[in-house]
Amino acid sequence: MSRVSSLSSPFLLGFDEIERVLDRVAKAADGYPPYNIERVPRAANSPGRLRITLAVAGFTRDQLDVTLEESQLVIRGRQQDDKSCQYLHRGIAARQFQRSFVLAERMEVQSADLKNGLLSIDLIRLPPERVVKSISIKESE
Repeated sequence: MSRVSSLSSPFLLGFDEIERVLDRVAKAADGYPPYNIERVPRAANSPGRLRITLAVAGFTRDQLDVTLEESQLVIRGRQQDDKSCQYLHRGIAARQFQRSFVLAERMEVQSADLKNGLLSIDLIRLPPERVVKSISIKESE
C-alpha cells in the first residue's frame, strides 16, 4: 500500500525534504522523557519565543547533552548504573534517552537551563528577511 503525499500538489515544488522529516518525526514517538512546549509571551521589541521543558529528574548537567545538528535539536541523557548499590526495589532506572525536535528555518536556540529536574530550552524565531529578486527574461528565436 503506497502512502499518498499531502505535499504532492503540482504547485508545491521542492518539498521532498519536508516530507522525509515528517516521516522521521512520526517514527520517533517514544514517550520518554515527558516534555512540554510553550509559547513564551513576547517582551517589547523581541522576537517570538518557544520553550521546551523536559522532565529529566535524576540527571545532572554533565549527563545531559543538547546539540543542534543541522535543523534538528537533539537532547541526549546518559546515566550509568551505580554498581555499588544493592537495591531491594528498583523503581527508578538509570535510563538513556534521545529526544529530537525538527526546527523550522530561522529558529535558533537561545539558552538551556537545568533547574529542579527540569531542562528548559528557549528558542527564538528570527524575523524573516524580505527578499525580492527580479528575474530577467531572455528572448529566444
